[in-house]
Amino acid sequence: MPATTVQDSVPEHHRLAKMNGANNGSISPAWIPTQVEDVTLRTTEFSFDTVEDALNAFARGEAIVVMDDERRENEGDLIISASPLFRGGHGMDDQAYQVRVLCTHAFRLHVYFSGYICISLPEERLNELEIPMMVPENQERHKTAYTITVDYKHGTTTGISAHDRSLTVRKLVDPTSTASDFSRPGHMVPLRAQNGGVLERRGHTETGVDLCALTNQPLGGVLCELVNDDALGTMARRDDCRSFANRWGLKMISVDMLAQYRKAMESRSTVTS
Repeated sequence: MPATTVQDSVPEHHRLAKMNGANNGSISPAWIPTQVEDVTLRTTEFSFDTVEDALNAFARGEAIVVMDDERRENEGDLIISASPLFRGGHGMDDQAYQVRVLCTHAFRLHVYFSGYICISLPEERLNELEIPMMVPENQERHKTAYTITVDYKHGTTTGISAHDRSLTVRKLVDPTSTASDFSRPGHMVPLRAQNGGVLERRGHTETGVDLCALTNQPLGGVLCELVNDDALGTMARRDDCRSFANRWGLKMISVDMLAQYRKAMESRSTVTS
């Protein structure tokens, strides 16, 4: 029996027809991060949102907050799809509109970001674009698979602006892009996800790709660690991330929850087949 892939386990309501490698209008162009007025603090025991609710939000083009294990990094990342496709009057060739939305929600909340914005991509895509690993021997504590940095060459200037980085991540998941479209080094940091996703490595890198696969989007998740708005810019921990998610109306789950969700879905797929 062939192995089940993440894409095979996509929930039925996310199984959308594709157009040029992207969803046919499942992502709303209207979402931008908006601070929630009069946030009701959770006075009961801490709780995450459900994976189903988080996937639905992610499929709509919203960012979600994802925590890893408290015994690992104990950090929260804001993750969003790299390739929103817009419905309404905006076509695939409306580049200015495409990048504006990513600029808005990937960089508007910069005060809460570490500033190190990455994009998780499958190994196959990185090979297609001839983007190699950053170093031959990875000594990073959690083996985060950094590649060399890149910029998209066309329609960009220095590569560091929100516009330029947003366009770069869009083009990294665009199936029509080729290796020659990117300069090296650059200002966008690709990360190589393990082929088995969070079932193989429980990291934010794999989470970004799995979220895209489970919502039938091109495989590329933009992610950045959350920090506190304090003098030292300390790392946001679990309760800090919950408060941030509440303040901005975002869903929050953990890497472990996504792994358990995948296991359950693949078990059901095996039984039904």
